[in-house]
Amino acid sequence: MKAAFILCSAALLVACGEKPQEVKGVRTDKPAYSGTGVAPFTEAGWKAGDKDGWANHLKARATYGMNDHVRAPK
Repeated sequence: MKAAFILCSAALLVACGEKPQEVKGVRTDKPAYSGTGVAPFTEAGWKAGDKDGWANHLKARATYGMNDHVRAPK
């Protein structure tokens, strides 16, 4: 009886183990400024691989487009 209880307890504990976590989705070693290769996701006038253009766009977006502190009335 005691052995059956131990065996059932061990089986239940093994069943509660953590499932393996695998990385899913797109993995790439390319930098962000290399582009996606899909035309609808590329802004007009920007060429894939243009690191300086990418940095300038992010700077302008942070300053003028996405920064609420700059646009808020004083």
